[in-house]
Amino acid sequence: MALTTIDYAKYPFILGAAEEVKKLDLKIEDFTNPEFEPVLDRAESRVKEALESNPPTVEYRLHQDPIEISSFPVAVMLAAASTNDYIKRRYALAEAKRAYGLLKTEDTEKIMKIATIFNWHIRAGPKKIGDRIFDFALRFTDFLKNTGNFHETEWKLVNRVMLNGEVYLTPHDAARLLQEEIRRHIEKKLELDARPLLPSSILERVDRLTETYAGRLEEGRFEFSKEVVNEAFPPCIQQLYDAAKSGSHLSHVGRFTLTSFLLRIGMEPNDVVELFRTSSDFNERMTRYQIEHIAGKKGSRTEYKPPKCATLRTHGVCPGIDASCRKVGSPLYSYARTTRTLKKEAEASGSKGQE
Repeated sequence: MALTTIDYAKYPFILGAAEEVKKLDLKIEDFTNPEFEPVLDRAESRVKEALESNPPTVEYRLHQDPIEISSFPVAVMLAAASTNDYIKRRYALAEAKRAYGLLKTEDTEKIMKIATIFNWHIRAGPKKIGDRIFDFALRFTDFLKNTGNFHETEWKLVNRVMLNGEVYLTPHDAARLLQEEIRRHIEKKLELDARPLLPSSILERVDRLTETYAGRLEEGRFEFSKEVVNEAFPPCIQQLYDAAKSGSHLSHVGRFTLTSFLLRIGMEPNDVVELFRTSSDFNERMTRYQIEHIAGKKGSRTEYKPPKCATLRTHGVCPGIDASCRKVGSPLYSYARTTRTLKKEAEASGSKGQE
């Protein structure tokens, strides 16, 4: 099937949309002309929507196909020129989530077309297996390529229906996997060093965006409460904390481990929420509820402990044992032991200083 202008407006990251933009023979400096201001405004609004929405997404504007198509590559340049990793990750995720929302409403043929653009080995055709009907069969390597960051049990290969090296999918499954493919595709585009390419008037827009949202990225703005000794963190917790602070992706097990650990050693739930604020998929309402649930303030009112070391090794969260956690069974025990050692060393040092 042939894709239409409407499809290019809905999915502006595909090659056909780029070809449509090329036909216009636009140059970067053209966007400084008043006649192209609507495209530039829309490009800026795409990035703003990504940063302001929870969960992050970009609105699909009906009946504005030319602007929707041409504003996407400009928005990519704006986000790339920010040189702000949070803005870039958030924008890529928002565009991918927008595509996911649209793909869920498409027919099988359209989903197949988008999937083959990404060189998926996929075939269509309803197939009933047990009491379930599947619309697609995808080669397992393509499935695994796009589920690396998925930690829900339903996405584990052992929990999927697989025959002859193909994983069977529903339309919802296919759309979700395409969201991940699209996110990575756009993140790659955002590696462009765009600042030298942009006129000063456009860079002013970029800098305004960066200044507006810079507070979300300030490293070092978060400090532990006095009761918490971050020097005593075992390697697993230190690695998870550093990843959360930089806005990097954490698995479900990783997030639970870090959250339950920090709460157990005395950190306030509000401070844990702030730690996760730089994550590209941060949703304050959901994050706060999950943290308060783990703290025992919501739901079952059970205060959860972090998993034991054996569990963390099973899930690949343990980066390796060092002296601080040798012969211990949990991160909490390692922390308690190291804290006591640091306290004794500080007291000994203080005593020597008084002599």
